[in-house]
Amino acid sequence: MRRHILTSTTALALLIGAGQAYAGMDEAKAFLDGEIGDMSTLDRAAQEAEMQWFIDAAKPFAGMDIKVVSETITTHEYESKVLAKAFSDITGIKITHDLIGEGDVVEKLQTQMQSGENIYDAYINDSDLIGTHWRYQQARSLTDWMANEGKDVTNPNLDVDDFIGKSFTTAPDGKLYQLPDQQFANLYWFRYDWFNDEKNKADFKAKYGYDLGVPVNWSAYEDIAEFFTGKEIDGKKIYGHMDYGKKDPSLGWRFTDAWLSMAGNGDKGIPNGRPVDEWGIKVDGNSRPVGSCVARGGDTNGPAAVYSIEKYLDWMKAYAPPEAQGMTFSESGPVPAQGAIAQQIFWYTAFTADMVKDGLPVVNADGTPRWRMAPSPHGVYWKDGMKLGYQDAGSWTLMKSTPDDRAKAAWLYAQFVTSKTVDVKKSHVGLTFIRESTLQHKSFTDRAPKLGGLIEFYRSPARVQWTPTGTNVPDYPKLAQLWWQAIGDASSGAKTAQEAMDSLCADQEKVLERLERAGVQGDIGPKMAEEHDLAYWNAEAVKAGKLAPQLKVENEKEKPITVNYDELVKSWSK
Repeated sequence: MRRHILTSTTALALLIGAGQAYAGMDEAKAFLDGEIGDMSTLDRAAQEAEMQWFIDAAKPFAGMDIKVVSETITTHEYESKVLAKAFSDITGIKITHDLIGEGDVVEKLQTQMQSGENIYDAYINDSDLIGTHWRYQQARSLTDWMANEGKDVTNPNLDVDDFIGKSFTTAPDGKLYQLPDQQFANLYWFRYDWFNDEKNKADFKAKYGYDLGVPVNWSAYEDIAEFFTGKEIDGKKIYGHMDYGKKDPSLGWRFTDAWLSMAGNGDKGIPNGRPVDEWGIKVDGNSRPVGSCVARGGDTNGPAAVYSIEKYLDWMKAYAPPEAQGMTFSESGPVPAQGAIAQQIFWYTAFTADMVKDGLPVVNADGTPRWRMAPSPHGVYWKDGMKLGYQDAGSWTLMKSTPDDRAKAAWLYAQFVTSKTVDVKKSHVGLTFIRESTLQHKSFTDRAPKLGGLIEFYRSPARVQWTPTGTNVPDYPKLAQLWWQAIGDASSGAKTAQEAMDSLCADQEKVLERLERAGVQGDIGPKMAEEHDLAYWNAEAVKAGKLAPQLKVENEKEKPITVNYDELVKSWSK
């Protein structure tokens, strides 16, 4: 990275003066007039008051050139192209907001952690790294930062309790390590129009003996997939399922993003199972990872996990378009919008904006969608009280290797792009909600009919069951990369589901063992347990009032259950 060093104090004074000359309330008012308007939870007077606070707090840093980074999604594109410029105009702090691939963000973060070099002044990285940040102690505790060194640059109107994902970014020590910037969930997606077609309803009832509706469990999802696959609707051959299977890094997200939890892997607990989480990693009473394999009390290769992989493979082969097997995440994403998919069990709400565009086969002439999203169905091992799916929470992270003044300036920008002044407008652009106050804004009540259930879901009590990776994962970058390789072997047929998960848990334990030997995470790092068989660990779990690892269920095809979508939505508002 090139470093530009000002050797002249005169030059520095001129630069700061230039920054202050054009920054102020006139620029703030122009921004509020042209970009925000009434798309805010704050009235105009409160918006201006918040902008004045940013102007005043930024004065010591005017003229600085700050670099931050995030992955490339619509929300961050808006920040980079619109909000970064507005912040620079208003405060005099120049912001360069880089957009790169998600994997590249993690790589840059890893490099900064390993080298101590300040590559970026702040990162928006997934809260999946919360266990990593807490254990390595290379990220600033925002709780401590806001109370001490960063107090003078912490917005009194920040309102941390308004952030719906704050539990995701809080470590076992009770401290906040990251501030959510955007969130989206993976939910169940289906063709509402086809499910409400009278002939389809009658035919389904005649064949399966129960009503066609939103599947509550995987048995019902499987029946619905079978029912629609091979039908012809509007001149197109229809498939009852969509997924992707190419051996590629994106295949790892497909599974670390809580697929195993949907099947019933791990223990009860929100936001994550304890002591065994949805990755199958077990921790002791001090949050020290003790194993991943069933032999050490983990669940990565237990019956629930193996069942989840077998269902993934079976459904891909029987009910998805043949080309899905060779697709990556990004290639498969647009397929449901093309009009030949009846349902998808694992669909990211980040696709919502692209799924409601005029002219699509899945959108009516009046702009309302022909599809809906609903809570994901769960597998046979799932029990009430478990998490039910994944919610991404890209979150602001300040590294300790970043100098205080640069961290302060970057923290101001992080608060600006998540502020109550701008959050409603930003959420309309990206549809990735982080604040409860934004969710309740009237503009989203008005827009809800065109968003296919997104607003209803996020306002519902069900929302809390969708959570990111939790604190049991001690080194997310190292462990996450193991998943796509292991699952890819099962997807290609090179290994059975059991063999793939045996391999995965063994590889995870090698990382845990290396961390234990190195001692780099101190008394919250891994401490591996003794090995015993499944029956032993299941008995220990039951004795402790826990679940994982569960014994194999003899009949994994449980009684199918569906619910009427409209009745489900009504129940949320009671």
